[in-house]
Amino acid sequence: MSKIPSAFRNGKAFIPFITCGDPDLETTVAVVRAAVANGADLIELGIPFSDPTAEGPVIQGANLRALTGGVTTDKIFDLVRELRSDVTVPMVFMTYANVVFSYGAERFLSTCRDVGIDGLILPDLPFEEKDEFLPVCRKYGVDLISLIAPTSENRIAMIAKEAEGFLYIVSSLGVTGMRSEIKTDLASIISVVRQNTDIPCAIGFGISTPEQAKKMAGLSDGAIVGSAIIKLLEQYGREAAGPVGEYVKSMKDAIR
Repeated sequence: MSKIPSAFRNGKAFIPFITCGDPDLETTVAVVRAAVANGADLIELGIPFSDPTAEGPVIQGANLRALTGGVTTDKIFDLVRELRSDVTVPMVFMTYANVVFSYGAERFLSTCRDVGIDGLILPDLPFEEKDEFLPVCRKYGVDLISLIAPTSENRIAMIAKEAEGFLYIVSSLGVTGMRSEIKTDLASIISVVRQNTDIPCAIGFGISTPEQAKKMAGLSDGAIVGSAIIKLLEQYGREAAGPVGEYVKSMKDAIR
């Protein structure tokens, strides 16, 4: 049993996404701690990949900076070990199937369990192919988190019925990135989800302002924010922990 449900027990969850190693691993550690200190309920850690197909230019840039800086999966496991000395909120990895596959799924997931990772999000893994990783995830107690997109349509109920941890509701078509407005009919998607599972769902892609976070958390159980946080990392570099902490606090306050 992962710790993910605990993130949703105290009202609406705020979930920041942080690319590991952008601009360096020491900054990632400081930023995660700042986010948790300011109310983050669950941390989504990105393992950089050379071809992150779900990401827009902001997170693509973070992947490139991290990889250029020499980040490896092993170094990221060490980073999680360090964070787990004082960070108790659930943490999940978001990466791509190839990262897990090339590391070796068994080795990857057993190490996730050992360092204290609660879940895994693979945006390029089709629901129909999740059995490639699901048995190994279950063996090591790591939730394989499913995504539901506006294009999921008649598959929403099926995905929801088999969901673990939490459901990641993709707010908009296309890649990650800040959007001025979110036009998808999310209420009807979440209605179908609610009819088919008790597992919490959080909305991500395109959320950047407290107003958007409040609206999305009103529809669901939480809000996920990536690009807006990565932009702060891009802007402040090694000094980003303070600004990210303030931003997380503003977002958490908005959804309380």
